[in-house]
Amino acid sequence: MAEKERALFLFRRAREDRAFREAQREGYELLLKLQATQPWPDHPEPPPQELVAEEAVVPGFLPPELRVPSRQEVAGVMMRWLQPIVVDGEVRTCSECGAYRDWIVFCLRDDSIWLRCRTGHEMQEAGLDAAWFNRHSGPVDRFHPTLEEGLRHLGH
Repeated sequence: MAEKERALFLFRRAREDRAFREAQREGYELLLKLQATQPWPDHPEPPPQELVAEEAVVPGFLPPELRVPSRQEVAGVMMRWLQPIVVDGEVRTCSECGAYRDWIVFCLRDDSIWLRCRTGHEMQEAGLDAAWFNRHSGPVDRFHPTLEEGLRHLGH
């Protein structure tokens, strides 16, 4: 008999939970309708759209030539990685020269990761992704117009 009572209790609870969620949804819909119809005294009326377009030029905002480019406007981001790179318990080595430390790690616009050893050999690393790069890289401190200038800045 206890098993039957337990099953009835669980079904009753599920039914009550369902009714409570429906009441919450209905209350939320009513609240949205009320907010749409009520003028709120502490909020001014929204400005017309033509004023918003004119206000797009903010006098205190940086001019375009001083703004930092977005991630999509640059070819990629690079960082120096001095220690060995371990992916899935395996130390990555350069397939041509055998180097296993002092890498330049590139994260390109398509979120692919490339490794470059000290001697200039490059290889794509499928075991790493943009999330790994973002976790391990610091903030961008400089933008370089060419790859060579970026490598020179990082000491390669």
